[in-house]
Amino acid sequence: MSVELPLWRAIGYFRVLALAYAILRYAYSYMDFLHPVPGWIFLGALTLWTLASTRAFAGPQRCTWYVLGTDLAFAVTGIVMSGVVDTPARIHGGAPTLPTIWAAGTVLGFAGKGGWRPAAFAATVVGVANILGHGGISPDNIHNIVLLMVAGCAIGYVIELARASEAVLTRALQVEAATRERERLSRDIHDGVLQVLALVQRREGDPGELGRLAGEQERALRTLMSGVPALPVQGAAAGDPPAEQDLRQLVAVHADERITVSAPGTPVLLPALAATELAAAVGAAVDNVRRHAGESARAWILVEDEPEAVTVSVRDDGPGFAPGRLGEAEQAGRLGVSQSIRGRLRDLGGTAELYAAPGEGVEVELRVPRKGQ
Repeated sequence: MSVELPLWRAIGYFRVLALAYAILRYAYSYMDFLHPVPGWIFLGALTLWTLASTRAFAGPQRCTWYVLGTDLAFAVTGIVMSGVVDTPARIHGGAPTLPTIWAAGTVLGFAGKGGWRPAAFAATVVGVANILGHGGISPDNIHNIVLLMVAGCAIGYVIELARASEAVLTRALQVEAATRERERLSRDIHDGVLQVLALVQRREGDPGELGRLAGEQERALRTLMSGVPALPVQGAAAGDPPAEQDLRQLVAVHADERITVSAPGTPVLLPALAATELAAAVGAAVDNVRRHAGESARAWILVEDEPEAVTVSVRDDGPGFAPGRLGEAEQAGRLGVSQSIRGRLRDLGGTAELYAAPGEGVEVELRVPRKGQ
């Protein structure tokens, strides 16, 4: 919600309450005025205008300069009329004008619309009207003008800061969204296209299988480039909560003669997106084992289903690596760990921890909190 809206609501309430105060004060002392009837006519017109413009003072879009100009005209008219309908003795004695503090709402409206400069302009117009039409230069008039100027300029300056802060925040959110989308695309490309290219470079596997994989990744890459959204989970209707998937089924595909998968005997259910992304991170960790741990290395995948989170550990008995290796790989443009593993878990609100040392293998611990925990 915009930071301005509470201020605009406060200005709207202030105008209504200030109108009620002006009417009650005039009713209490109207017999002291020289010409009380014109005062009642003005207050009636002011009441109609205040009620008619209440919706306009709901925000800067509705409150146009035309509305504010009319509001300022009512304030100036009421102040000038005060010097006509009241007695000279009451005016010199510091009697309030017909609109009294309602005129401050006009200045606040200018502040909300354009900042401190329009507020200073409106306060100056109201102050000049007080000096020329109601008592001249007097301590009371100077005091009221200074208060009006300070309040209007302060509110206007605060609103200018709020708008600038909202603009910066909006830009930061846009940059963050764009960064996350780039990271998602880089993860998909790393998990598919780049791995197939690496396989081709090593010249491993059957040529026909390599051709099939290359065709699949070509279609996947074209889909990413065209921005076609992913298909919804089967069985989930529009507006329904995301379907759940059993993480065990997604992880079990990695089991072979070198990799052992251990999971609970009951389904490990997660929302479809969380299960798919967590399984993809596990796949990226397994791919690292196959590529870097050596042909004789073994690996173990352990799925733990806890009340507050789901944890998957991928551990191998390979040669491990020295501290700082991941930072060097990231600087060299190899983003398998930072994007395909840590990036996915970060987007899910989880964590990815890597433990490695030379000669002691590598362990990757992926933890995704359950929704609401």
